[in-house]
Amino acid sequence: MPTLILPKVRDPRFVTIRRGGSLTDEHHRLLALWAAVCAEHVLPLFEAVQPDDPRPRQAIEHARAWTRGEVTMMQARAAGGHAMGAARDLRGAPRHAAYAAGQAGAVAHVAAHELGAAAYAIKAARAAVPEADSDAAGRRECRWQRDQLPAEIRELVLDDQRLRNDICWSVFEV
Repeated sequence: MPTLILPKVRDPRFVTIRRGGSLTDEHHRLLALWAAVCAEHVLPLFEAVQPDDPRPRQAIEHARAWTRGEVTMMQARAAGGHAMGAARDLRGAPRHAAYAAGQAGAVAHVAAHELGAAAYAIKAARAAVPEADSDAAGRRECRWQRDQLPAEIRELVLDDQRLRNDICWSVFEV
């Protein structure tokens, strides 16, 4: 299983209004879409070594389908779990890419998984290059991800990166 990157105390900004937090459904969907974009950006690293395993791509597709109301939260979450299962026997970039997809699928269930998708994608980008280039690759990926952030959730995600950077392997340093 991937390392747990969720805080011990849930941030109410990532809990939906109907569950006592302050996250709107619209912002929850935007977080899921951004997580899917982050995971999909590194998905070729997984598919290059496991071209016949559709689970990570399906998790990303389920995350997007959930935002459109086409699948339930449980279906998106289950697809995320299957993507993480695809990572189990792998190492390096392909493993991190599959975990990124799994985290993207889980955003429907817990919005704070959005940072997991981004962090694992950065880890995948770092692992895909020689060690001497790893830090630069991670910073490029982080900047690329930030460029994809919708304006409506930008400050929320950037603050979340600042607050959880330590438990996310310090990958959000650009």
